[in-house]
Amino acid sequence: MITVEEAQARVIGAASVLPAETVALTDAADRVLAGPLTARRTQPPFAASAMDGYAVRGTDVATVPVTLTMVGAVAAGGFYEPNLQAGQCVRIFTGAPLPAGADTVVIQEDTEANGDQITIVEIEPTGGNVRDAGLDFKVGEQRLGAGTYLSPRKLTLAAAMDYPWLKVVRRPRVAILATGDEIVFPGEPIAASQIVASTSTALAGFVRAHGGEPVLLGVAQDTIASLREAVAAARDADVLVTIGGASVGDHDLVQTALTEDGLTVDFWKIAMRPGKPLMVGTLGKSQVLGLPGNPVSSMVCAMLFLRPLLFAFQGRSGGIPTPAMLPAAANLPANGTRQDYMRARLNADGAVVPFAKQDSSMLTALADADALIVRPANAPAVKAGTNVPALLLNGLL
Repeated sequence: MITVEEAQARVIGAASVLPAETVALTDAADRVLAGPLTARRTQPPFAASAMDGYAVRGTDVATVPVTLTMVGAVAAGGFYEPNLQAGQCVRIFTGAPLPAGADTVVIQEDTEANGDQITIVEIEPTGGNVRDAGLDFKVGEQRLGAGTYLSPRKLTLAAAMDYPWLKVVRRPRVAILATGDEIVFPGEPIAASQIVASTSTALAGFVRAHGGEPVLLGVAQDTIASLREAVAAARDADVLVTIGGASVGDHDLVQTALTEDGLTVDFWKIAMRPGKPLMVGTLGKSQVLGLPGNPVSSMVCAMLFLRPLLFAFQGRSGGIPTPAMLPAAANLPANGTRQDYMRARLNADGAVVPFAKQDSSMLTALADADALIVRPANAPAVKAGTNVPALLLNGLL
């Protein structure tokens, strides 16, 4: 068996960034930039008012009170053409360009108006309430790099930089195949010896949430022929994810069936709990992740291995989850030789409370969990209040 860290490194090392494609700005949310973006315009493109008030010459308002003559008005999208002269002011609104000759904006609350005679009653330092041209960025400056995840905040910046189209990394295509005679999908007729498949649906959502395109291949029966037929539909996938059948039992046939079609296995045992029987390899141009059939084990492995793989295909950093250090709300026993991921919730004090039952078949515990307490291999017992590493599940699962 290899460690979790070594397994993650080998999974990531087998991936390369996928080709780029061009999409409309409006379709680029949650995508990843394929190359850097340099500003196509200066923002703001002119000195602009940051407030509603009056554009003035700073030297005219160095002492107050002083009365100026209003000679015009300008709103956002407009422009006041003449140069502002001594003793003059222009009514101005937020976002409007400053008239030539003006260098300061006095907010309207600091003025008294009598027709076109505007009395300034509070001193405003020269340059006050003005956004200089290029305050945010200038033409040619790089503000977004390759590998940037286009969150709404980043997408706003790309739009302001005047990009109607963006080159983004193609989404990884992930084929998902459940296996086993005992599996049926929700709502299908079910025999007394069968169970409802839950992992395929969960993994499809997981893939979408991390930038991929899931392709559900259904359920393959526990025969070599059924498995090979199902896998044939995944030839164009970047990742083939199988669920179950990757262990060493008489009915665990995934590795055998895929090997007949050219699978090269890198490793298939990891020193972790839950999730020891994880098969990793390549089949044609596809990376293969053979996840455990147990739904909890499968989802934990998806977080630890499928997530980093999807990030690597997109050229995106941060795929390997980073634990936080949080106090344990209860005593934790010494751990064995496999790294353990204990389902836990957060209490009102921000401490992690492990669930009393950690059986990896219990989906309720996973659904209710806020975190996974990470217990390294051979970790000694710890007392309540001791900080322990914990993976916060919000955004991960």
